Amino acid sequence: MSENFEAKKVVVEEIKAKIGASKSVVVVHYERLTVKEVTDLRNSFRNANCEYKVYKNTLVRKAFDELGVNDFDNDLNGATAFVFCPDETSGCSIIAKAVKDTPVLADKIVPKCAYVSGAYVDAEGVKKLAAIPSREVLLAKMLGCLQAPIANLAFVLKAIADQKS
Repeated sequence: MSENFEAKKVVVEEIKAKIGASKSVVVVHYERLTVKEVTDLRNSFRNANCEYKVYKNTLVRKAFDELGVNDFDNDLNGATAFVFCPDETSGCSIIAKAVKDTPVLADKIVPKCAYVSGAYVDAEGVKKLAAIPSREVLLAKMLGCLQAPIANLAFVLKAIADQKS
């Protein structure tokens, strides 16, 4: 077999490993990004422990096919980048925040779809995922809800004690 074919097999195995290690993979269409814009995006993803990579669509399609996932065949065309994330929402949120903070990116980077916890998510689903707060924020809100009744009880008891003295 040719060296090129062997190199492609290695890349397909690398992609399969990254898909398996990630809780979500966001498929993004990009167009006319400057070097600074790509660098800023990569840094944002890196800070969230995500990885922004550009692979050939055919190699990614082959990796998904070998994993038994055929939903991405229609989305893997044109200039496509892939964001491999350790959680379900961070990649979508970073893209949405980048587009919101830099309106010029709205036409340059557009989420196509995602692979979240073994399931295909369309572009509308990616937008919904971007609206979900991070795990840390959700935990903080939950703890605040759990702590509120106890704090209110302590406040009322203190008020009653202050009235009697």
